[in-house]
Amino acid sequence: MLGYALRRSLDAALTLTVLVALTFFLLRLAPGGPFDADKEWPPEIKANIERRYGLDQPLPAQLMKWMADVAKLDLNESYFYQGLPVRELLAEAIVPSAWLGFWALALSLFVGIPLGAVAAWRQNSWVDFTAMFASVAGVSLPSYLAASVLVLVFSLQLGWLPPALWETPSSVVLPALTLALRPLCLIARLTRASMVEAMGADYVRTALAKGLPEWKVVFKHALKNSLLPVVTLLGPLTAGLVTGSFVIEVVFQVPGVGKHFVTAVLNRDYPLVMGTTLLYGVILVACNLAVDLAYGLVDPRVRVERAA
Repeated sequence: MLGYALRRSLDAALTLTVLVALTFFLLRLAPGGPFDADKEWPPEIKANIERRYGLDQPLPAQLMKWMADVAKLDLNESYFYQGLPVRELLAEAIVPSAWLGFWALALSLFVGIPLGAVAAWRQNSWVDFTAMFASVAGVSLPSYLAASVLVLVFSLQLGWLPPALWETPSSVVLPALTLALRPLCLIARLTRASMVEAMGADYVRTALAKGLPEWKVVFKHALKNSLLPVVTLLGPLTAGLVTGSFVIEVVFQVPGVGKHFVTAVLNRDYPLVMGTTLLYGVILVACNLAVDLAYGLVDPRVRVERAA
């Protein structure tokens, strides 16, 4: 297991290097620049600004300098936020994003898995049809539309929850519900499909033939062996929820990573774009690595194959 973790860590380092390099060059190829304005800068002032931030150097030299700074945990200064260190901006922004993602992930798992299991248990019944119809609708509904409906109902009409901003504990409810809607429905559909297959397995029929209660066979035996596809989905899903949704954070005015990323892209803030990309990449790779190592806990057959 240790050797496998080491190999996956080396693969992760290579993946992050390629991700950073591609982001760097694609960002430079985009039209516009960080210091473009409606009025043209005098040539000498523009040259001084570019020299101040190293933008007068060749692109490979700029990339190597940025990677060297990252090795020292220095993500440079933001252009848009008046020279504030990108590391401090992301350290502050990751807290609300992670908190929002935690509640969205918890809601997705603790509602989506039981919903899919019950739908598979009552296959082809009205419970199954209702659950799957709701899941398809939830997956198809755009985030901005779901956010608008939730704000209209729970804020404007009922007055139960604040419509936006990040000021009180209740402020997390609506963005967490919106962020959890799509992954919850995906998990429910995936759990149902996997459970339907498991319900036809020999060990399930044997357990039922021995007289074990049906609910115990479904939720203790079949469900456990149906979670591998869900665990596979958890890697990118967790990374996406923790770093936040760009649309949701902008709609609900959450001061998270997603909002910073949108602002950085619109203003060509190269250091902040690179910093948020690197942060997202690190979280995504770490979550995928954790999922790979967790396979053995869910399915002992995976542990045996790796040991062999």
